[in-house]
Amino acid sequence: MRPSLIAIDGPVASGKNAVGSLLAQKLGYRFIDTGAMYRALTWLALERGLDLGDEAALAELARTASMALASLKDGTVCTVQVEGQDVSAEMVKGRVERAVSLVAKVTGVRRVLVERQRRMAQGGGVVMVGRDIGTVVLPQAQLKLYLVASARERACRRYLEFLGRGEPAEYAEVLADLERRDRIDSQRSDSPLKPAPDAHIIETDGLGIEEVLKKILDIIEADSCPSSTTPASP
Repeated sequence: MRPSLIAIDGPVASGKNAVGSLLAQKLGYRFIDTGAMYRALTWLALERGLDLGDEAALAELARTASMALASLKDGTVCTVQVEGQDVSAEMVKGRVERAVSLVAKVTGVRRVLVERQRRMAQGGGVVMVGRDIGTVVLPQAQLKLYLVASARERACRRYLEFLGRGEPAEYAEVLADLERRDRIDSQRSDSPLKPAPDAHIIETDGLGIEEVLKKILDIIEADSCPSSTTPASP
């Protein structure tokens, strides 16, 4: 039996979104990028000029803002809308990337978005990626994966992403910001970034997305196969 709920966690630029999307396509599941929800909310807070240190204001914004993830027929997320506006291109820009960890660490924000994420996963057939999926959002997930890579490897990936979008970037600055976000995500008091005790840890340094996908599919196949042990005859 295939797992109905698959949780993929890991730090920024560990490859979880790209591989999660491909895995959802392969299995015919819905793909839910929870990080997109935090980035979209961060974009809205910046647009409205909110003080990112005002936790009450951020929590209220999370509670009242309308947010929708629109999906392609194969289940992968293609657009994110906030207050009826498509912000998919805006929320991956540098200013949002630099601020999202400050918004995501707010307990009031997390409470609202975690509840939304749980409702989105109802019915199963879901690959959900984020930083606290296996530990907080879907602790009942039948398959939990935690992707890791060195800070330098991840910074290189993110640096190339910025250049690919035509955004100016300096590798040293990207690395420093990534390490800062790692500290915030792993040291926050609410839902810190860490692998679930029963998660499969996958090192992605030097691996392409297809190679990581194969590792995951191998895990699913191994977990789905019945035991080869033959019971003794009565």
